[in-house]
Amino acid sequence: MTSRSLKQLTGLGLAAALTLTLTACGAGEVEKAGGGADSPVVTVQEGKLIVCTNPPYAPFEEVKGDQVVGFDMDLTGEVAKDLGLEIEFVEAVFESIESGESLNSDSCDIGASAITITEDRLAKLDFSDPYYETTMGLLVSAESGITSLADLTGKAVGVQQGTTGEDWANQQPELTEIRQFEGLGDQVTALKTGGVAGIFNDEPTLTPYEDEGFKVVGQFDTGEQFGFAVKKGSDELLAQINKTLERVRSDGTYDELVAKWFSVK
Repeated sequence: MTSRSLKQLTGLGLAAALTLTLTACGAGEVEKAGGGADSPVVTVQEGKLIVCTNPPYAPFEEVKGDQVVGFDMDLTGEVAKDLGLEIEFVEAVFESIESGESLNSDSCDIGASAITITEDRLAKLDFSDPYYETTMGLLVSAESGITSLADLTGKAVGVQQGTTGEDWANQQPELTEIRQFEGLGDQVTALKTGGVAGIFNDEPTLTPYEDEGFKVVGQFDTGEQFGFAVKKGSDELLAQINKTLERVRSDGTYDELVAKWFSVK
């Protein structure tokens, strides 16, 4: 896997990966309880830090067997470690995470799913300091002959609903037939079956598919930065997330984390 768009914002890192069981995202209200014994942070379930995510979205989050792993999982795992909490990941539709629905219903404490920080989302959620910067990518069949947006005029393209990629695609005059999909996996399936001629998403999530007969032919610098989302007013938790990010910046292990999840040309 190559990641031509990786930009090292800061020295984020982690010595070893956390792999934890993925469970279904509950819809019911959960009474909030305290965190660890010495933690000032209030979490939705005592002794746990629950993280909502939307795999597959490798290398940020993906399911392997009964475990969810990835770049975002390692970083939020470090937050849980600093809080003295067990971590649990739950699967949620991306729209429910970025809209604040999952957090506001107390399904989880943190939204960690390669979420771009935007003004619209800041009106609904609080975000950590940025931890990753990305570009938009276009994935097509390696045999398609498509090399630019102009080649997609009159052809169907796929976007992930509720994402900044969808917003960006809707602003491009060359893209006249845009189809929404719930997740990246659905986008890729549509591309494989010929339902769309190309798909748009964050470039690092597309490059793994270059080993499957596809090619990333476009990179569009949208200046997007990812952050971890929390429910409005979760000031103590937000402060701890930023404190953890600062800690891992200072320990010099960002290159180790990058080497694990990304291969940089």
